[in-house]
Amino acid sequence: MDTAPLKTLYYKRSHFVTHLPVNYLYTPSHAWVGPAGDGRWRIGLTKFATRMLGEMVDHGFEIEAGTAVQCGQIIGWVEGFKAISDLFCVVEGQFVGPNTALKESIRLISKEPFGGGWLYEATGQPDAKCLDVHAYRDLLDKAIDRILAQQKGDEKE
Repeated sequence: MDTAPLKTLYYKRSHFVTHLPVNYLYTPSHAWVGPAGDGRWRIGLTKFATRMLGEMVDHGFEIEAGTAVQCGQIIGWVEGFKAISDLFCVVEGQFVGPNTALKESIRLISKEPFGGGWLYEATGQPDAKCLDVHAYRDLLDKAIDRILAQQKGDEKE
C-alpha cells in the first residue's frame, strides 16, 4: 500500500469530526474501500461506524483466504462495546484475508480507522452502491441530522 500521506476531505458536523480519504470509496453502511495495490482492495469501517459501535471488543471472519465472495455476503462480524455488527463483503471477487494485526490490537479499528485498522483485503470489483467522498459526506450529513433530530425528540419527552 502507498505510504504517502492520504489526501483527505475535512468533515465536521455537530460534535463529529473526521478526515475522509478522497481516493477511497464508501458504502451506505459506513465501510470504506481503498486501493491496496496489485488489484487488491483494503476494506475497513469509517470513523462514524466505529463511533456508533463503541470501543472495539472483538471480531471474526467466517470465510478463509481464497474464497470467492459477492457483494452483500456476510463474511464475519465485529463487536463494539455498544453493538455487534455483521461484516458484509463490499467487493465481488475473492477474499484475500483479514488484517492479522487486529489479533494483537483490536483497538486499531477505532484508533486508525483509515490506516492500520483495516479489516480485510479482497480482489475484484467494489460494490456498485459505493459512493465517492462527496456523496459520502452528504450521506453523513443526513445520518447526523437524523441523530440530532432524534436526540431533540428524546429531550422533549
